[in-house]
Amino acid sequence: MRLRRPAEIAIGDQEANWSVSRTHKRRWRLAFTVIYFTRVLTSIPKKLILDKKGPVLRSLSYVAIEVQPPIDEAISSADQPATFLNIDPNTFAEMVRDKNFESLSQFGGVKEIALILRTDVKDGVNGSEADLKQRKNVFGVNKFPKPPAKRFLSFLLEAFKDKIILILVACAVLSLAFGIKQHGWKDGWYDGGSIIVAVFLVVIVSAVSNFRQSRQFQELSEKSSDIRVEVVRDGRRRPISIFEVVVGDIVSLKIGDQIPADGLFLEGHSLKVDESSMTGESDHVEINERTPFMLSGTKVTDGFGFMLVTSVGMNTAWGKMMSSINRDLNEETPLQARLNKLSSYIGKVGLSVAALVLLVLLIRYFTGNTKDDMGKREFNGSQTDSGDIMNSVVGIVAAAVTIIVVAIPEGLPLAVTLTLAYSMKRMMADHAMVRKLSACETMGSATIICTDKTGTLTLNEMKVTEVLLGKEVKNDTSMSMAGDVHKLLQQAVALNTTGAIYKAHSASVLEISGSPTEKAILSWAVLDLGMNMEEVKQNYETIRVEAFNSEKKRSGVLVNRKSDKTVHTHWKGAAEMILALCSTFYDRAGMLKALDEEERLQFEIIIKNMAAKSLRCIAFAHKERVDEGGQVPKNLEENGLTFLGLVGLKDPCRPGVKAAVESCKAAGVHIKMITGDNVHTARAIAIECGILHPDGNLDNEAVIEGVQFRNYSPEERVEKIDRIHVMARSSPFDKLLMVQCLKGKGHVVAVTGDGTNDAPALKEADIGLSMGIQGTEVAKESSDIVILDDNFTSVVTVLRWGRCVYNNIQKFLQFQLTVNAAALVINFVAAVSSGEVPLTAVQLLWVNLIMDTLGALALATDKPTNDLMEKPPVGRSEPLITLIMWRNLIAQALYQVIILLVLQFKGRSIFGVDEKVKSTLIFNTFVLCQVFNEFNARKLEKKNIFLGLLNNKLFLAIIGITIVLQLVMVEFLRRFASTERLDWGQWGACIGLAALSWPIGWLIKCIPVSGKQLAYHRASTS
Repeated sequence: MRLRRPAEIAIGDQEANWSVSRTHKRRWRLAFTVIYFTRVLTSIPKKLILDKKGPVLRSLSYVAIEVQPPIDEAISSADQPATFLNIDPNTFAEMVRDKNFESLSQFGGVKEIALILRTDVKDGVNGSEADLKQRKNVFGVNKFPKPPAKRFLSFLLEAFKDKIILILVACAVLSLAFGIKQHGWKDGWYDGGSIIVAVFLVVIVSAVSNFRQSRQFQELSEKSSDIRVEVVRDGRRRPISIFEVVVGDIVSLKIGDQIPADGLFLEGHSLKVDESSMTGESDHVEINERTPFMLSGTKVTDGFGFMLVTSVGMNTAWGKMMSSINRDLNEETPLQARLNKLSSYIGKVGLSVAALVLLVLLIRYFTGNTKDDMGKREFNGSQTDSGDIMNSVVGIVAAAVTIIVVAIPEGLPLAVTLTLAYSMKRMMADHAMVRKLSACETMGSATIICTDKTGTLTLNEMKVTEVLLGKEVKNDTSMSMAGDVHKLLQQAVALNTTGAIYKAHSASVLEISGSPTEKAILSWAVLDLGMNMEEVKQNYETIRVEAFNSEKKRSGVLVNRKSDKTVHTHWKGAAEMILALCSTFYDRAGMLKALDEEERLQFEIIIKNMAAKSLRCIAFAHKERVDEGGQVPKNLEENGLTFLGLVGLKDPCRPGVKAAVESCKAAGVHIKMITGDNVHTARAIAIECGILHPDGNLDNEAVIEGVQFRNYSPEERVEKIDRIHVMARSSPFDKLLMVQCLKGKGHVVAVTGDGTNDAPALKEADIGLSMGIQGTEVAKESSDIVILDDNFTSVVTVLRWGRCVYNNIQKFLQFQLTVNAAALVINFVAAVSSGEVPLTAVQLLWVNLIMDTLGALALATDKPTNDLMEKPPVGRSEPLITLIMWRNLIAQALYQVIILLVLQFKGRSIFGVDEKVKSTLIFNTFVLCQVFNEFNARKLEKKNIFLGLLNNKLFLAIIGITIVLQLVMVEFLRRFASTERLDWGQWGACIGLAALSWPIGWLIKCIPVSGKQLAYHRASTS
């Protein structure tokens, strides 16, 4: 038996030899003795502390005894899940959250806590299902409850809060009351009751639509918060969802990662964390053995390392903070703001018209110029019953208010929400996740796309295809080399990498993890150089690591060889930059030679020729020095190095990229490639992707380096930027500078980025596009849209959807404004001239339902078509209602006004019918005109309005539903809708008059419009 610190898992050496046949009595006696002895020990320091005499002795709080179970109950511990019966999750949570060093030292340090959590500091948790389940049961899951989502009732109440709806309901209630008083329950409820039912129908449809969109936005919000993290389980690195991280996990961290849970630093180098999201402090915190506390939600800004997870979910400060925040994806977009202004303006016009109609109808009523159904005057001064007067006045007010309902295009914001929600869902299927709604519509206006090369234009599947040793380039990557150079290259790869190699046993296949570049180099070193990574690392002690960043374009490591205490510096990175640090090199025979200007020039030519073949050139350099005086150097050597050699990595272009680039050019969108590779590699890839043409002008103005662009004066940048197609060897600052310059010239700029340093450019751009696979969490949070497959083709898909959103809104806008204009003019003219409103409150509410909700669903859900990519981009200041839309809108509204006014004044004599049938004909023709005009609205410019009709099943379904409901309204709901049944001939006349809007639409599109639209119209029809 031996005493243990609280952090230790007791496995007594003496107890291991106890016989399993010992009696229970003997065991209990021994346990009692041990407990008594421990109590005596713990009482000693307490006595000392109370007496305040002598030094304080450290005491141990408990003793752990392992009692071996009987043989028949013995089970392999490897098969059992870890038990954490005596661990309080809050203890670890408070320790990390408060950064309590005293508590950490009481536990015995980070590695002792790892023992408590049954975690191997090298291999992590065992990762079995039972073990993970046990950890989740004890410590919780890495999720936090969100505030409850708004219920359907909330949306219903919001819809009812509309002032116009409330006025209508009040009018309906008064009408209901007076109707019942005048005509009794049997017949008196129809007018008021019909309005109430119609209002409820409009409110419910609106609430259902908004509720569904809210749910959809919530789902997208949950998907955007599902981050991938890399953990070590059972000795193997594996990517998992942030929600699957458990206490005891070892998490691998690199620049740009979000820390997924609270934890403690295990090992790593140059690790710095941005804690501003938690503490508000802008200074980056260095994480090491002295300051090991790491908070969930913070970001890694430099270095790399491993952390031990100690708290997850609601036990972290981040979890508690995020549980009180409900991320709102349903923000108002710029287009919605513009449409709200337009709705407000149209509403004011409608209010004015309604006020005039109300005034005219009241004057006509009180002057005795109106008649009832029997042909008698409605108002006869004092002879008229007060109930009849109130009933008539309420009817007039209801009609005026209903005109306002129809006039106010509240369907416009709904249409934007519908089309954005629909496009977001479809874009997710097309590998693009929208983080900010406004990006959907803004993308349609993009004039420039600044794209990365690696992984976006190329496959990001690196492979070493050429090796340079001495001055000899070989395609055989397993070429023979001198022994010293061979060993140095093995060390250069094994010691200076963020990748990892896993092999379960000798017969299993190697699993290599890391970035594509690291994986390619490690694969080459293992398979062609015969490198044993673990064996090399065991012989060296790491002193300092310089992590790769896009400024220096290299990474380095300073190590101490254990056998002879020599200090070695290894650098790896962009070939020409590594070459600049070197003063000597090894030839093929392994002889060290001076690197003079002539030799340097030869190497530069070799690098240029390899880059011209689209190869990424990664070089290795080394320097050794003897550790003198026992002083360990702190910084890596950056001059006088020895050039070891370089590898050429091939990263082929993605299939379909060239076609996507050509599609962008046809759409008037220019592509600029911004890459960290050298000029020659960049030019070769740009030609291969179609950004540059080999026969075109490939002078220095088309392809430049970042340093050149940086050194231009502001005037030179503005003058030359449109001619620049490729910027090589660029830094994140160069990318930001280019975005600012392009925006200054009036361009709408979309930018792709994957690194932490790309965040400023992603934020500055009109549309920031981050990469879902290679992108860091910092880049994703700074972006508007995440490209889930890192593919440039998906960027073009986003462009198509952006244009589709804008186009769908314009379609619906044209359709709704036609209805608004026609309804207002008809009601106003009829009211002024005859004192009657041809369309009743219920009928106008039905038209409002068709127009707002069903119309929005039909027109706002069209999919992108190829002709969208044949138009020039829409500029920032382009009007929402174009000249082409005004042309179509005025023509259709004018036609509807003319035929409906003819029916109003001459309908009875033309068809030989009574007043009620005439009113039904007007109502039926008006609704069918909107149905036929929905087809016209599908194509704003093209004459063939049926093109691609079968691709939108929802449109056809809504048209069918509208026609069936109109049939029911006219034929079966006569009392409700104030209609009369129509015969076949009358139905045919209504359909024929409405169908005339098709040929009128075709003819009107033959009329050209002036300005910019005319130029495009001619180009598109030719």
